[in-house]
Amino acid sequence: MVSTLHHACFTLIILASAALGEQAGVTPIQKVLQLMNDMVAKGTKEKNEEAVKFSAFSQWCTDTKRTKGDEIAAGNQKIEELNAFIDLKAVEIKKLTDRILELEEDVGRWKTDQKAATDVRTKEEADYTATLTDYSESIDAIAGAIGVLKKQAYNRNQAELVQALVQVRSRRLVPRPAKKTLTSFLQLMQPDVEAMPDDRLSYKAPEAYGYEFQSGGVIDMLEKLADEFHIKKADLIKEEMKAKNAYNMIMQVLTDNIENADHEIKKKTLLRAETQQAKAEAEGELAETTKERDEDQAYLDETTALCQQKTDDFESRQKLRAEELETLKKAIEIISSGEVAGAGDKYLPTLLQTNSKSLAQTQNKQQNPLQLKIAAFLAERAQMSGSRVLSEVSQQVTANPFKKVKKLIKDLIVQLMEEATAEVEHKGWCDTELTTNKQTRDAKTADVASLTAEIEDLTATIAELTQNLADLAVQIKELEDAMAKATEDRTASKATNEQTIKEAKLAQTAVSNAMALVKEFYEKSAQATALAQQTPGEDAPETFVKPYKGLLPEGGNVVDFLEVILTDFTRLETETTDDEASEDARYKDFMFESKKNKALKENETKHKKAKKADKESALHFAEEELKTTKEQLADAVAYYEKLKPSCVDSGISYEERVKRREEEIQSLQEALKILQGEDFSP
Repeated sequence: MVSTLHHACFTLIILASAALGEQAGVTPIQKVLQLMNDMVAKGTKEKNEEAVKFSAFSQWCTDTKRTKGDEIAAGNQKIEELNAFIDLKAVEIKKLTDRILELEEDVGRWKTDQKAATDVRTKEEADYTATLTDYSESIDAIAGAIGVLKKQAYNRNQAELVQALVQVRSRRLVPRPAKKTLTSFLQLMQPDVEAMPDDRLSYKAPEAYGYEFQSGGVIDMLEKLADEFHIKKADLIKEEMKAKNAYNMIMQVLTDNIENADHEIKKKTLLRAETQQAKAEAEGELAETTKERDEDQAYLDETTALCQQKTDDFESRQKLRAEELETLKKAIEIISSGEVAGAGDKYLPTLLQTNSKSLAQTQNKQQNPLQLKIAAFLAERAQMSGSRVLSEVSQQVTANPFKKVKKLIKDLIVQLMEEATAEVEHKGWCDTELTTNKQTRDAKTADVASLTAEIEDLTATIAELTQNLADLAVQIKELEDAMAKATEDRTASKATNEQTIKEAKLAQTAVSNAMALVKEFYEKSAQATALAQQTPGEDAPETFVKPYKGLLPEGGNVVDFLEVILTDFTRLETETTDDEASEDARYKDFMFESKKNKALKENETKHKKAKKADKESALHFAEEELKTTKEQLADAVAYYEKLKPSCVDSGISYEERVKRREEEIQSLQEALKILQGEDFSP
C-alpha cells in the first residue's frame, strides 16, 4: 500500500512540475503538498456543504410527504362527500320528476272532467231552452184559448174557437186528461152528420156560429193548467239556475285545481332544474377534485421515489468523499515524510520563472484637424440626441480620407431625407391598415363570441330535446307495454271469470240434484219399520234391536253441508259476475286514459322532433359560420402580426423617429457647412 502511494505521489510530482513552472523558487514537492492540502480543505468544505444541503432536502421531503398526504386525505374526504351529495340530488330529481308526472296526469284528468262537465252542461242548457220555450208557447196558447172562450156576451165564430182549442191540445206539455177533455168538448161542438139537411139547403147560407157559451168547466181547467205551467216554468228556471251554479262551482274547483297544479309543476320544474344544475356542478367539482387528488398522488409517488434516490446518492457520495479525504491525507503524510520530501529537496531543482513581455505596437495616423473637429462635433450631437447614425458617421469621418467625408455627409443627408419621405408614406399606410385591421378583428371577435354563445345555446337545447324525446319514447313504450299487459290480463281474467261462472252454475245444478236425492232418501227412511228379532237359542248372537232409519244424523249434516256448498257456489257466481263487470269497466277506463296519453305524447314527440331538426340545422349553419369567422379572424390576426414589426413594434414612436431624423439632418448640414467653410487643396 505504501509503495503504491509512493509511486502515485512521484507521478503526481512529475506531472505537476510542468504546470507549476511559472512559480520561481518553489520545489515540485512543496507545490504538490500545497495542492493536496487545498484539495483536502476543499473536499471537506464541499462534503459539509453537501450534508447541509441534503439536510434541507431531507426536511423538504418530510414536509412535502406530510403536506401531500394531508391534501390526498382531504381530497378523498371531499370525493366521498361529493358522491353522497350527487346521489342525494339524483334521488331528489327522481322524486321531483315523479311528482311532476303525477301532477301532469292530474291536470289531464281534470281537463277531461271539465270537457265532460261542459258537454253535460251544454246538453242540459239545450233541454232547458227547449222546455222553457214549450212552457212559454203552451201558456200563450192557453191564454189565447181562454180569451176566446170568455167571449160570453155574443156568439163566437166556431172556426176561431176550434182553432184555439186545437192549438192548446197539440202542445206537448198538456196532460193527457186535459187533452181528452178538450177533445170531448170539440166533439160536442161538431154537428150531427145524419141530422144535417141536404147540402143544397145550406147553399149561400150565413156562416154558422157556435152555440151559446156553455164552457165554464173548460175555462177552469185551462186556467188551472195555465197556473200549473206557470209554477213548472218557475221551477224549471230555478232548477236551471241551480244547475248553472253547480256547473260554475265544479268548473271553478277544476280550474283552481289545474292552476294550482300548473303552479306547483312550474315550481317543481324550476326546483328540478336547480337541483340538476347543482348535481352537474357537483359532478364537475368531483371530476376536478378527483383529477387534483390523482395529480397529488402522482406527485407524492414521484417525490417519494426522488427522495429515496437522493438519499441513496447522498450516502454513496458521502462515503466516496470520506474515502477521498482519507486517501489525500495519507498521501500528504507519505509525501511529507523524509524519504520523499528529503529526496526531493536533495535531487529536484527549483523551477525557474520565465517572464515574457508583450510588445505593444502603436500606429500613428496623420489626420486633418478639421476632420477631428467635425468628428468631435458629430460625436457630441450623437451623445446629445442618442443617434446611432451620427455616432457611426463620427467614426467614419475619422477613419476615411478627408476628400471622401463631404460626399459621405451629402449622401447621408439625401438618404435621410428619402427615408423621411418614405416613412411618412409608410406611416399613412400603416394607420389605414391598422385601423381597418382592428375594426376587422373587433368585429370578427364579437362575431365569434356571439356564434359561440349561440352554438352553446343550440347544443344545450338539442341535448334537452334529445333527452325529452328519449323520455317520451320510454313513456310511450311503457304505455304500450302497460296497455298490452292490461289487455292480456283482461283477456285471461275474462276467460277465467267466464269459466268460473260456468262451473259455478254447473256446480249449483249438481249440488241441487244431490240435495234432492239425499232429502228424498231420508224422508223415506224416516218411515222404515223395525226388522223382526230372530228366535234362536240363548247363546245365539244378538241381532238388530232398533228399527233402521238410515244414517239420519249424518244425513242431516250432509244436507246442511250441501246447502252451504250451494250457497257458496251461488255467491261465487254473483261475486265473479260483479268482479267481471268491475274489471271490465276499469279496463276500459284505463285503456281510454292510456290511449289519450299516448296520443298526446306522440303529438309532443312529433313537435319536438321537428323542433330538434330545426335546431340541428341552425347549429350546423352556426358552426359553419363560426368556422369561416374564425378563419377570417385568424387571417386578420396574422396580418396584424405581419404589420407589427414595421408599424407597431419599432422601439420608438413615429414622432420620436421624425424628431431624431430632423436633428440628424440638421447636424449633418451643420457639419457640411463647416466643411464648406474651409478650402483644402487635394
